[in-house]
Amino acid sequence: MGKKRVHVFISGRVQGVFFRAYTKEEADRLGLKGYVRNLPDGRVEAVFEGEEEAIEAMIRWCHVGSPHAKVTGVEIHEEPYTGEFKEFEIRY
Repeated sequence: MGKKRVHVFISGRVQGVFFRAYTKEEADRLGLKGYVRNLPDGRVEAVFEGEEEAIEAMIRWCHVGSPHAKVTGVEIHEEPYTGEFKEFEIRY
């Protein structure tokens, strides 16, 4: 499997439930790079880069999210892999 990049938008009760912190923890565990941040419209945005298998696992995780989250939607956009990220970070 090769490298992959996805841009993901998660909706539901995903802000104020430590979604970003849990996302970083899971991304780090899977060896992914990129970022996660809250959006003004109540969604969470994330970009993940890494091995295709790890990306697929992360997408599955996004459908559940943090323990107190209630995910109602996950929108996924594949993008060209760039390798621009050095780590996975929480953006504010």
